[in-house]
Amino acid sequence: MTDTIPVAGEIPAVLFLCVHNAGRSQMAAGFLRHLGGDGVEVLSGGSTPGDAVNPAAVEAMVELGIDISSARPRRWADSDLEMVDVVITMGCGDECPYVPGTVYEDWPLDDPAGQGVDAVRPIRDEIERRVRDLMRRLGVDATR
Repeated sequence: MTDTIPVAGEIPAVLFLCVHNAGRSQMAAGFLRHLGGDGVEVLSGGSTPGDAVNPAAVEAMVELGIDISSARPRRWADSDLEMVDVVITMGCGDECPYVPGTVYEDWPLDDPAGQGVDAVRPIRDEIERRVRDLMRRLGVDATR
């Protein structure tokens, strides 16, 4: 990984992608929105969106004061890819889109699907660690 990630606009834009857009990508987006505030644009999507955000992911995030319960899984759009500086993939493999010139990182994280909150907490904590490191490399100050 590079230490600094170049940003095209005034504020960085990040797209988090996973298969169902119901767990990992929603937690990552929740952390970045919460910690980065207006200093970053945050999007998330999936290759095969689920029906709802994973309840265990919602519960694990609420424990840290971050409410992602109103988030809705959605498929990524070409317009998402055109506007972001960084795409973070989490287990979607070949289903994830690729746009030359965009910074891509793959975060190999366990899938929280079908797991209880006890199993989701370590995934959540690793996502937070990675989001904070991403913010540092993007030059985004934590607002909280």
